Amino acid sequence: MTFKKLILKIHLWLGLASGLIVVILGITGCLYSFEEELRPIVHDYYHVDQVKEKKLPLSQIIEIAKKANKNPKESISGCRILNENDRTVIVWFYEELNPDAFWYWNQYQSTYLYVDPYSGAVKKQENVNFEFFVFVRMLHQTLCLNSKIGDPITGTATIIFIISLITGLILWWPKNKQAAKQRFWFQWKNSTKWKRKNYDLHNILGFYSMLFALLIALTGLVWAFQSYDKGLQWLFNGGKTFKREKVVSDTTQFTKNRPLDKIYASVKQSHPEAKSYYMFLPKETDSLATYNTFIRYKSRFDDTATDYDQYTAKPLRTIKYKDKSNGEKFRFINYDLHVGSILGFPGKVLAFFASLICASLPITGFLIWWGRNNKKKKQST
Repeated sequence: MTFKKLILKIHLWLGLASGLIVVILGITGCLYSFEEELRPIVHDYYHVDQVKEKKLPLSQIIEIAKKANKNPKESISGCRILNENDRTVIVWFYEELNPDAFWYWNQYQSTYLYVDPYSGAVKKQENVNFEFFVFVRMLHQTLCLNSKIGDPITGTATIIFIISLITGLILWWPKNKQAAKQRFWFQWKNSTKWKRKNYDLHNILGFYSMLFALLIALTGLVWAFQSYDKGLQWLFNGGKTFKREKVVSDTTQFTKNRPLDKIYASVKQSHPEAKSYYMFLPKETDSLATYNTFIRYKSRFDDTATDYDQYTAKPLRTIKYKDKSNGEKFRFINYDLHVGSILGFPGKVLAFFASLICASLPITGFLIWWGRNNKKKKQST
């Protein structure tokens, strides 16, 4: 068996083994590419009924959400305030059900309440587990399975896909200049048969999308395998393991009245141009916990995280992108690399089409194999 035939066999059988999962990952990747832009369009409860002069205090909005939540077993975990006057405040609750459940929606229950910050009206109580974009993300990440089961499956399929891309490039590589003319662009005529068109779609689109597909696949493995994630951070840190010291609240200043409004005012004053503000609330049973705030900007490189004492509202630690270790910096922008948003909207468009092509490769590859098999059977008869 020649080298090329061996590579063809590897390419073929690996493609058949992982094809269905790669198709699912590619299609769901396309659907999720513009979730941030589409959510406010398809969900009217993201917007208030009427913009007024004054908003309610954040603490009051939180209390409204607590009373409105129909599941008393869920505990409040945080909220998101967008820096747009016509947007509702999102308050979320969480309850752990069964960590070992087979399907992700049986592992936990998560509820989002969308509260009008002017009137206090609850626009929507949403079961997040079955919200369309959440479902798409979980199908993409774990095939909707428990992550202990789903992550290794999607991760292994991704590794196989990476090998398929490399073997595909070896098979695509032209022998000479004459052969190269047919490998870089479509040479279709009216008489070109569909088999040839399908073959070109597989080879030419696969070649032009290879770098983007590799980037998407390699960054996607970060969520699939913890060892890969830690290994990359270790590598970027120059062979060192970096662990950030935990900050805690001062329990000697204990008070039942938490200074949430004071903390939010401080965050808003320090970051008036931010896109949105995330407030992660400490559990009532955790006396040492802090208020974790995350300030999101249009550029991820401007994002800032600050911990506040839950009793005094004193800022304990602020971490900007420049303050992170190299490993943390990589991990922080990994998602943006994966979905293309690191390049803004044009990057998302590139990621969308790259994901679409990735989804098409197993299909066009299967049709090539099926056509050749049928041809051999007809010749043998």
